Amino acid sequence: MNAVAKVNEDSAKVELAAASQLPPAAPAPAPKKRGRLMLMAALPLALVVGGGYFWVTGGRYQETENANLRQARVNIASEAAGRIVKVDVADNTAVKAGDELFQVDPEPYRIALAQADAALAAARLNVEQLRAGYSQAVAQERVAASGLDYAQAQFDRSNGLVTKGVNTKSSLDEARMDLDKAQEQHSAAVQGIVSAKAALGGNPDIEADQHPTVLSSLAARDKAAFDLAQTTVRAPADGVVSQAASFKIGQYVGAGTALFSLVETGDTWVEANFKETQLTHIKPGQEAEIVLDTYPDRTFRGTVEAIGAGTGAEFSLLPAQNATGNWVKVTQRIPVRVKVDTADGGLAMRTGMSATVSIDTGVSRGFGSIFGHAVAAE
Repeated sequence: MNAVAKVNEDSAKVELAAASQLPPAAPAPAPKKRGRLMLMAALPLALVVGGGYFWVTGGRYQETENANLRQARVNIASEAAGRIVKVDVADNTAVKAGDELFQVDPEPYRIALAQADAALAAARLNVEQLRAGYSQAVAQERVAASGLDYAQAQFDRSNGLVTKGVNTKSSLDEARMDLDKAQEQHSAAVQGIVSAKAALGGNPDIEADQHPTVLSSLAARDKAAFDLAQTTVRAPADGVVSQAASFKIGQYVGAGTALFSLVETGDTWVEANFKETQLTHIKPGQEAEIVLDTYPDRTFRGTVEAIGAGTGAEFSLLPAQNATGNWVKVTQRIPVRVKVDTADGGLAMRTGMSATVSIDTGVSRGFGSIFGHAVAAE
């Protein structure tokens, strides 16, 4: 019996030791579970509230990175043909309006001007000769008129004597012939006055420089002087010379042939290509902010000048034909011209630079967007 009791006692000790090694009972899970549920519900709610706020207050500023800085580019050409004798610029040289760029050999044009001056002097001299010829024609008409009066008197006298039977008929015929001759001479003298007057432009008292011949010579002289002045080519505006690396002294140039380009730094704008869905409230006159990739820390001010007449696809060489069964709607982009208002402040601004443009439309979605309406921002 003692052995059995001892075995039972040992078994009880083993069970007691095993029971003492069991982990403590876990606390009630209800409070921790409620906290997790609240956290899980709060996160989507915060996202919805934040997203709704940005949606309601957004839409006022339309932005695009598809934009480039543009500057007017002028092709420089010479109005006078000839050989280059002087070059005052080089590639990428900054110039001011009126600065001399190059000069064509002026000697042939100086000779042409001298010839035009000589022709003008000859035309003025010719007018004086025409005026003297008119005076001579008037004097001849007076002489012819006097001779006509004398011949008429002689005829009348002879006719009276013949009627009285004192003179012969042959003398009357001779007087009649002299009268006819005097009449013809007077008529010729009158026509001479008309011709001399016509040569003076219908006005005998016309000034020499108002005569058509002199006016023509003056025009030719002005043309020669203009051609001579065009041998010196000057910058039409402030800018930077481009593509002039191969332009050298001794080169022969033709009239109107483009030689190099001048990029006008005083006329700067940005061509921003906005999606068509962004143009709903964009209008000319709205303010814009421009950031060039070259100067990311500098913000330039601008003003919307104009909105393009059509999408880029409409003006492409081969416009898209959408009348097919495989048509897919693609959002188009329309160029918007934004004038740069801020001075460059000494920063080098070059045409073609990439830019980011943000336009203040003054219109945000507002709470009315819930019902499909936009409201103007205050």
